Order: sequence, then structure tokens, then C-alpha cells
Amino acid sequence: MLEPTKNSWSGKGVSIVSDGWSDLQRRPLLNFMAVTESGPMFLKVVDCSDEIKDKDYVAKQIRDVIREVGLSNVVQIVTDNASICKAAGLLIETRFPFVYWTPCIVHTLNLALKDIRAAKNTEKNNFVYQKCSWITQIVEDASFIKNFIVSHHMRLSIFNEFNTLKLLNVATTRFASTIVMLKRFRLLKQGLKKMVISEKRSSYKEDNIGKVEFVTEKILSENWWQKIDYIIAFTNSIYDVLRSTDTDAPTLHLVHEMWDSMIKKVKSAIYLYERKDEQESSSFYNVVHSILVQRWTKSSTSLHCLAHSLNPRYYSHQWLREDPTRVSPHQDIQITNERVKCLKRYFPDEEERRKVNIKFTSFSGGRGVFDDYDSLNDRGIVNAKSWWLIHGGKAKFLQPIALRLLGQPSSSSCCERNWSTYSFIHSLKRIKLKPKRAENLVFVHTNLLSRKTSQYNKGETMMWNIVGEE
Repeated sequence: MLEPTKNSWSGKGVSIVSDGWSDLQRRPLLNFMAVTESGPMFLKVVDCSDEIKDKDYVAKQIRDVIREVGLSNVVQIVTDNASICKAAGLLIETRFPFVYWTPCIVHTLNLALKDIRAAKNTEKNNFVYQKCSWITQIVEDASFIKNFIVSHHMRLSIFNEFNTLKLLNVATTRFASTIVMLKRFRLLKQGLKKMVISEKRSSYKEDNIGKVEFVTEKILSENWWQKIDYIIAFTNSIYDVLRSTDTDAPTLHLVHEMWDSMIKKVKSAIYLYERKDEQESSSFYNVVHSILVQRWTKSSTSLHCLAHSLNPRYYSHQWLREDPTRVSPHQDIQITNERVKCLKRYFPDEEERRKVNIKFTSFSGGRGVFDDYDSLNDRGIVNAKSWWLIHGGKAKFLQPIALRLLGQPSSSSCCERNWSTYSFIHSLKRIKLKPKRAENLVFVHTNLLSRKTSQYNKGETMMWNIVGEE
């Protein structure tokens, strides 16, 4: 059943995705999955008990998986942004120059949100803390109100009487958990107000006078709600990009443009709230912008830039006209420099690299074999990969790279979801399962589910579909 997927690796390219976790017995585990445009395939789980999980150990495990998948098939290794993962990734790049280590873009965005939401109060970070501490306070207030309601059955009963939606108990480990909580609070605004002014308020007002007064004050304060609206407004574009990339679908070639557009939308939201003109300066925006740029600088690679450069849409008149500040990738100096670095790694032979650069010149400038009406017109209409299949046949060296890069993910999300499967299988009822036995069960379930076998989604086996449809 898995052979058709494995046979497609040589043409489509594979992203090896990895993430760490601990099971119910506190055993440290490393999860490995192979991802193509067709979807994820579970490879294995490594039990790291009694091992020193340093960069050399992690790099060794990754090398073993690369050999299993086939070196020529691997495009990138995607992990979270932990320092050990980065160090291991650099060791892999040194050993295998054709393979890139790529930080998970979803982890990157989540870290950026954390930097904004919970700025550290240190001497070095004092200015950022001054500008962002009000966000921390709003989040703490919302968390306090939520806990105040759900921690007592009477208060929760009154809450349910005025609200059809529930207060979300979002795990702090989940991506953008703060934004999810505030969005739900915003939907509950009217119900919360009715709750604190209702006659039934007397049933809990003596519970803890100080807490009741605090909760009532915040919920009835329009200024407090306006701050929540502001947080949601300027983080909404960040949240949208996080949701768009939190998938197994190919997004590597979209990330660069997504990030640029995201920053512009963040600026628009902040300037709208502060009622500033485009030419004016905003100290709060400068802080947020600095955080986003620093996170992107740490996470972007030349592979992102090459994938971005090979997306025909970014050369189309339709895309360029959407924003007068946009330029085609070949006219962006930073992207050009990174693309050159990437092509040097892919084509160490000067003669081959020269041929590739000539074809890229024709592609980016709409010349030579790409100078016909359909080729130019389809840039802004046809899906990027379809465009290369239709019009890229005469670019001998460039087309294979484009087809591989345009089919790669930018996050390790499939590993996150796979831990849910592992948790279900290795539950408290089955805690005595040996790691290898649990791994085998996860292998069978995950790969059957990812192949979308109709028989597996019906009948008794349907109970195993604990992740559900995306």
C-alpha cells in the first residue's frame, strides 16, 4: 500500500519532518515522518531513553532516516526551532550539502507571538517590555476571568445560561493559544456582560468579594474590551499565516510572500488604531516589526528564496498590480543573493550552474522558451506546479527543481498531530505497551489513515480516526 508513495519520492522530493515528545512513562521520543505533496507518511519513533540528546545524537538519527528514505530524494529536514535541532541541522547540511535544515514556520510564528504577548522584563529588553506589557496584563486578566468562572459549578451554571458557546480550555503548548482564547472571549462579550449584571449574581457575589469585583469591573469596562479588539486586530494576520502553514500542504514557496504581506497588514491595523498616517512613526509598531523581522531572519533560508523565485505568480502583472510596492523576485536583491547561494549548493559544477542561470533568466524575464502568450498569461492564473508541468518542459535543469520545491511543506505540523495518535494508542489503559509495539500500531494507523482508505474510515476501525478531518 505504501509502495506507490515511496516510488514517487524520487520525482516529487521528500521533506523529513521531526519533533520530540514524552509519553506517559516520561520516555523521550523522536518522531519522524516523510512528507510529499501527496501527504505525510509515518516512518518511525525513536526511544531516546538513556541517551544524551545532544546535537550529535539528533544528527545521527536524522542521518539514519535520510539513508532510509534515500539521500537523492530528500529536499529538507523540518524541525522546531530549538537550539539542539538547529545545531543538528547544520551538521546535516555540512554532511549533505543538497539537504537543507528548515525551521518550522509555525513554531517561528508562535515564538513571535510569545515575544509580543509575554515580553521579558530585563534590562536588555526593557523598551520592548514597556510597549508590550499591557498585552500581558490583558491576557492574564482574561485567563483569571476564565478560571474564576470554570472553577465553580454555580458560576459556570450561570455562565452557561447566558452563553451558547463555551470557554475554551486551550493548552499553553498549542500554537497561538492566547489569540484563540481572546477570540472566544470576544464572541462571549454580551453573554459575559449579562452574566455579571444578572439577578443571579447574588449567588456568587459573596464567594470572594475581591475577585467578583475584579471580574465585574473588567467585563463591564469598554476600555478593556477595546484592548482585546486591538490585540485581535493586529495579530489577526499573524494568526492567519499560522493557520495557513499549519498543514502538510505545499507552502514552502508561499512563505516569503506570506510573511511580507503579514507585516504590512500588522502595520495597517496598528496605524488604524493609533490614527497615524503612513509617514508617521509608531513606537509600538516598531517593536512588533522588530520582533517579526528578527524571527524571520533566524528562520528563513536560501531554500525559501529559491522556492519563492520559482513561483510564476510572483512575476505576473496580476500579482504585481495588487500592491505598488511589490517587485518580482529577480528584482529583489536579498532574494537574488539567497537564490544564488542555493543554486551553488545544488549545482557545484560551474557549467551546469551556468545553464540553470540562463534558463532562470528566460523564466524570470519571460524570454526565450517562456516568451509565448500562454506561458506569460498563465503565470497569474494557473497553479504554480501546474504551470511548470505545462510550460517548463524545455527548461531541462530548472523544471525538476521547481517541481520538487513547489511540493514541499514549511512546518512540522504532521508530527504534532501524530502525537495525538500516539497518545490514544499508548493511553493509561495501555501504558504497559512496549515502545516498539506502540510504534508499530502508530505506523499502521497513521499510514492507513493518510492513504484515506475508505474501508478504514468506516465500521469498527472508524474509532481510530481520533484526529478527524482537517
